[in-house]
Order: sequence, then structure tokens, then C-alpha cells
Amino acid sequence: MPHDIVVGIDGSAEGLAAGHWAAQEAQRRGAGLGVVHVWHRRPHPAPYIPMDSTERDWAEHLLREAVRSVRSAHPGLRITGRLVCDATVAGLLKAAADADLLVLGSRGLGALGGFLTGSVSHRVVGRTPHPVVLVRAGRSAADEHLPATDGIAPEEIPETPYRQVVLGLQTDRPCDELIEFAFDAARRRGTGLSVVHAFRPAPVPSMSLVSAAPEGPAPVPRPWAQAPADHERTVTAVLRPWREKYPTVPVTATVTEGRAAVVLVRAARDAGLLVVGRRGVDHQVGVFTGPVTHAVLHHAGCPVAVVPHD
Repeated sequence: MPHDIVVGIDGSAEGLAAGHWAAQEAQRRGAGLGVVHVWHRRPHPAPYIPMDSTERDWAEHLLREAVRSVRSAHPGLRITGRLVCDATVAGLLKAAADADLLVLGSRGLGALGGFLTGSVSHRVVGRTPHPVVLVRAGRSAADEHLPATDGIAPEEIPETPYRQVVLGLQTDRPCDELIEFAFDAARRRGTGLSVVHAFRPAPVPSMSLVSAAPEGPAPVPRPWAQAPADHERTVTAVLRPWREKYPTVPVTATVTEGRAAVVLVRAARDAGLLVVGRRGVDHQVGVFTGPVTHAVLHHAGCPVAVVPHD
């Protein structure tokens, strides 16, 4: 039976964090959750597999423990486990073929706080036609909410307001799938949406001729100081129909000069979810997320949703 949400687990802390995040999202959507573990046969069992177990036995153990952990924290949620014997990336792509959302763990690398380029998560993000959310180890239900007051009980955390959703918006080719995903995520959480657009002005000569004729007037300066206002008007126009479609979602828009990845990581420091886009697939390279999305996946601390679009 297809599930609206599929999460891939691998026995790691980040995989388990992804499982719990996916369960929360399934509850918000009133959907079921498919927990998938992909394994493949090796000539010799991996050294971490107990001597009295086979690779399949170990894979079943990992899946069973992940399902047990998620189910105990989310009673009443429809959860099924699925064991897939395949290459990891191919198995995850097949398992999520009928899903609306795929959730994976994002592995940190020491002080960089990023995940390994070329890792399973990175390759899946670059190839799937579905939105993917990457979750770091250590994320909990409380991290999606604003800081709770002293003395609040764990069961009261869901009543604490959610942190805002941040959307990285390009205005040259705005994408409906990306914008709608962010608005819908904010609506389901009952929180605000912070739309962030970063731009870097093109180099402009300090002086420009008004007339090329020799007898024409002297060169006059053409300042680019009006560029931010132009970007703000474009952002306002892009968001107008979405504000009307989602009238209950409070929206703030920020237009900032600077590198998009740096601006987005800064904006997402206190966010519950960062939403960015990915255009198409480079079949020659095989994996292509774009420089901004690639950098955000390395450095953003909150869960990151990557939405593919044309």
C-alpha cells in the first residue's frame, strides 16, 4: 500500500531522528508512514554484524527496532516496515516512488556540521522527482517548537507554537511546487512563513553614456541603488496569489543583498524547516542539486526540504 510519507532508516542516529520527524509530519497530514531499510548482500558480512547473525537478520533487527521506537513515540499512527534488498540509492528511490514525501537522515561531519558529498542522502536528493526532507541527528519534537517555558511537561510541547518555516525564493524563475510546499508546511503547523530572497547586483559601470554622439552630453552616473526596491516589488508580485490562497499564513518577506546560501543559513538558525528548490536532474553528472541547495544542505541546522521542479 502506498504511503504519503516514506522514511529511510539505516540504524544511525540521524536515521532514527528522520524516522521521528517523518512520523510527526505524517500525523500533521493525517497520513500513514512507511519505514524502509535498504540492505544488500556482500561477499562477506560487515564487521559490525554479530557472528550468530546473517546480513538479513541484522537488517530485520534494525528495521524492527526503528519501527518500535517510532511507534512507541507516536501511538495510533499507521506505520509499516519494509525491508528492501537492493543498492541503497536505487532501493530508496523505488520505495518512495508512490510517496508524496521522502525523509532521510543527514550525517554531520565534525566542526563542518555538514553531510558527506556523494552520500546516499545527497545522491537521492539529486535524483528523486519527489520532495525530500533531510534531518540531522539529535533533532527532537521539541526542536520544531519555540522554546517552552520552565516547568512545561513533555506532553504539553505540541501545544507550544511552532517555529517558522523559511522559504528560499528565486524571482527569475519562481516555481509553484516550491512555493506551495512552503505555504502548506506553514499552514499545517499554524505558524508563519519567512520568505527570503537574496540577490547580488550585476557589475555596473560607474559612468554611462546617454548619447554616443561626440557632441552629446557628458557621461552621467547610473547608480544601482534602486535594485533592492525592484527586487522587493518582484517578490511582492510573486507572493500575492499565494497570500490569497493561504490567507491564514502570516508572511514576512526579506530582500537582502548577499550570497544566497549564507543568507538562507542565517535566516534558518531559529527555523523549524527550511525549504529550497532543485531544478531538474543532470543526467550526465548524475547528481546535481545546485550550488545554493548544496551549501544549505551542508550548513543549515534545521531540517531542510528540497523540492524538485522544472
